Amino acid sequence: MKATFVHAKRIGPSLTPDRSRVLLRPFYPSTDDIARRVVARVLTLPDEEVTRLLALVLGDFESRHEQLEQFFRNRFAHVRQLLGGTWEASAERQALLGAHFTHEYSPESAALFNPSIVLHPDQGELPKGAARFILSLRATGEGHISSITFRKGVVSAHHRITLTPAVPYVTEPERVPNALYEKALFARKLQELGVRCEFCRRVLDQLPEAFILEDLRRVLTSERQHVDPADAAVDRSARGMLLLAESNYEVHFAPGSQVTQRVLFPSSPSQSNGIEDARFVRFQNDDGSFTYYATYTAYDGKITLPQLLETPDFVHFKFSTLNGPAVQNKGMAIFPRKVNGRYAMLSRQDDENILLMFSDNVHFWQTPVVLLAPAHPWEFIKLGNCGSPIETEAGWLVLSHGVGAMRKYCLGAFLLDLNDPTRVIGRLREPLLGPNEAEREGYVPNVVYTCGALLHGRELVIPYAMSDSATSFATVALDELLEAME
Repeated sequence: MKATFVHAKRIGPSLTPDRSRVLLRPFYPSTDDIARRVVARVLTLPDEEVTRLLALVLGDFESRHEQLEQFFRNRFAHVRQLLGGTWEASAERQALLGAHFTHEYSPESAALFNPSIVLHPDQGELPKGAARFILSLRATGEGHISSITFRKGVVSAHHRITLTPAVPYVTEPERVPNALYEKALFARKLQELGVRCEFCRRVLDQLPEAFILEDLRRVLTSERQHVDPADAAVDRSARGMLLLAESNYEVHFAPGSQVTQRVLFPSSPSQSNGIEDARFVRFQNDDGSFTYYATYTAYDGKITLPQLLETPDFVHFKFSTLNGPAVQNKGMAIFPRKVNGRYAMLSRQDDENILLMFSDNVHFWQTPVVLLAPAHPWEFIKLGNCGSPIETEAGWLVLSHGVGAMRKYCLGAFLLDLNDPTRVIGRLREPLLGPNEAEREGYVPNVVYTCGALLHGRELVIPYAMSDSATSFATVALDELLEAME
């Protein structure tokens, strides 16, 4: 007799926010006048007092950060214009000034949730049947600002999870200087954004086929000298071109850093209030190589926008805008390979149903079609994906989330035809996992959620968030899950 339900088994371990892991972040007073007065006060200090105060600051914070004094000096370089005149500050005074424009930020002080899991690029030196993975998590700190943080672990041949202890130091990446933009792709994105006029055409005509941000700034400055400075349309176009360029950027971490040290903190206008719910997928390219893509939601405090992140190694990351009329709402998830020669992506543009779309270009999406609508009581309010589809011999396995009465979130699953993923060939009637009594209290009560699972042999490993506060793990046998599909 066909099984009618299946439940995932909770196996742990659990991850809770670690408030001791703190980033060094730029700090700036609320006004330039206050900042100048701060500088003036530090400049009036005698040299011996500067030495004493800097030693106190280093004594308090040096054990919590790497290269702390160098960070202070780098901060001084950003605020030295506040000195005024020809004042020359000693190295110690520079560091002390920099310390006044620096603060600690605990990226996961409030929550550590909405995990995604992928195979680690390095699968060497493992016991037989084991696999190493990278877990990405949404970390939320002061001001409800979300960033991406990482953990590393191993799933054993018997499907047990062991997490590598996180490195106490955390760090942000550096921007890649002179990152290249493809003019053809940039022009297409401008058109999608509605930024097109004669001024834009002249600017683009002067740019090389591959250009850097400074090329764009130089040409914009030159061209604006030939137009009316009060022309609002030109001003909007220039700002739009710069905003697009600044929202597409590359960063890299020190190659010797550990993956658990790395934090991707918001650093572009579109993501100023958060990088949310990254859905990582190990994508197989046409040549057999792999690229890790992640769709995420950029939030600027008012608008949420789906965006794209890609990396070959979790050291070098490229942030890109997604474009096209289908780029809206939340919950986009890329298939792990092309389907019939095209990229495929799940989405939820209407905030109710799961939709599917195809594209020849991973950056441009349009014409989604409804794939799955709410059908069972636990998903009556809305339905969404929980990460990228997983390829099995039976079809594309997709974890879903459903929202029902009292805004309770549960996990479900459905199956798509391998060759024609517009066909739903299986679906769970009952939830695979719902919040139990120990999991229902948190920042957002009564929620279990994931941004991606990992198939290990014949077992599905599901990292999941508990009420938007902490993270744990569950597993379910693939064969039992497929058997329970209607």
